[in-house]
Amino acid sequence: MFEKLAEVEEKYESLEAKLADPEMMQDQKAYHEVAKAHSDLAVLVGKWRQYKQARQQLTETEGMLSERLDEEMRELAQLETEDLKEKIAQFEDDLRVMLIPVDPNDEKDVIVEVRAGTGGEEAGLFAADLLRMYTRYAERHRWQTELMSSVETGIGGYKEAVLAIKGKAAYSRLKFEGGVHRVQRVPATESSGRIHTSAATVSVLPEADEIDVQINNDDLEIDTYRSSSAGGQNVQKNETAIRITHKPSGIVVTCQDERSQLQNKLRGMRMLRTQLYDREVRAQQESVASQRRSMVGSGDRSEKSRTYNYPQNRITDHRIEHTIYNLPGFMDGDLDDMIDRLNAADQAEKLQVS
Repeated sequence: MFEKLAEVEEKYESLEAKLADPEMMQDQKAYHEVAKAHSDLAVLVGKWRQYKQARQQLTETEGMLSERLDEEMRELAQLETEDLKEKIAQFEDDLRVMLIPVDPNDEKDVIVEVRAGTGGEEAGLFAADLLRMYTRYAERHRWQTELMSSVETGIGGYKEAVLAIKGKAAYSRLKFEGGVHRVQRVPATESSGRIHTSAATVSVLPEADEIDVQINNDDLEIDTYRSSSAGGQNVQKNETAIRITHKPSGIVVTCQDERSQLQNKLRGMRMLRTQLYDREVRAQQESVASQRRSMVGSGDRSEKSRTYNYPQNRITDHRIEHTIYNLPGFMDGDLDDMIDRLNAADQAEKLQVS
């Protein structure tokens, strides 16, 4: 760890020298890249220097203890030694955490895709509940939300829905929400009062910018058709809905919620870019330990990353075996405790690997 930190400090000083070079100012793009790299390392290098300073002070203080000191001075030196050892131990813990590689997507906005799985109409209603849950979570953090695409079931549920969430470090907070979410409750459609188990799948994708993914127009097949969603007579009479097929990958996205063909096409291209970017990132990280977990399974009831049990008022995340007994609050967007624990578990796993 210390060799790596010394290398980081050397790189930091090299970047500092570049920023002081007048020639660097001639190329604004290169200057900003160097400035960002320098800024990204500043906190880590600052902590490393504090650690080295504390080690030096400890060496000096321990040296004093080997000398002849009166009782009062020896007691002060011993207290300072104990204090410095505690600081050094804390610095080492902090430095280990700070050396964990940062996910380059953490600062990105996200696209959350919710799809009904096993369970018929009840699965669609649960998908709608999950969509509202993530919308409320975004509202609690004052993030912006946009329903990009949806296919309704007709009784207030969704076969699928795509929600864009724009906010500071949204992906870092929501990236572990992906998976199969299972619900156990008496469905609104059930007259006998029996508890049913249904499922919905959630995907959380970092939203790609145009600079992240270059799309060749010749690779696209774009079809238009009449929207089947609510939207007024204009939507029903004209072919405003868009289906975009990316021929090389086979990815198909559809968008029909907007009134104009152009707006639906723009939304569709955002969704396509994000799916292509996600596919590229997954291919690059296939061998990385953090990718062992498959985000979305088949949507079958037997698969689950989280269970929402209404009779017992509990939510259990099976990946970290953590249970919360506040289902109404959780469904209203109070997710931070679970999200904090998922992030902490991921961090602990990375620390074991490093």
